[in-house]
Amino acid sequence: MSELLFKSFELTRSFLARNVEGIDEANVDVQPEGFNNTIHWHVGHVLTIAEQFMFGFPKKSTNLPANYMELFATGTKPADWQGEVPSIKELTEQLKEQIKRIKEIPGESFNERLKTPFLGQESFGELTNFAIFHEANHLGQIQAMKRIIETAKTK
Repeated sequence: MSELLFKSFELTRSFLARNVEGIDEANVDVQPEGFNNTIHWHVGHVLTIAEQFMFGFPKKSTNLPANYMELFATGTKPADWQGEVPSIKELTEQLKEQIKRIKEIPGESFNERLKTPFLGQESFGELTNFAIFHEANHLGQIQAMKRIIETAKTK
């Protein structure tokens, strides 16, 4: 099971990274009408939530700065950002580094039961599957936002 999860995570993450790298940096902080956030936020959010799910950030993982929770956790938004915000390039590099760490997780870990079920997920493997779903969902949001922003700029 772990090999399939790794492949799924790597596939989703590589599509995400390629999509983000293909976006004009001038567009990453544009918030189109009807959207709650920006592409920049979505990238940071995916990174932060994956770190939370896979490594217990911020309590058990110090691979990301602690302020990422204030910037990118569920319910946050760029309008509330204060202080230093990592660039989209920095976040993309962290996404690539993170997937390398995810692939180092021992396969037997995915059978471990969670102490408390989370959104119906009862094992670490199920939580990993949910993280992949979460990432793919945000990838779709990023793609839609990119299209809307680019279309608006050509009119």
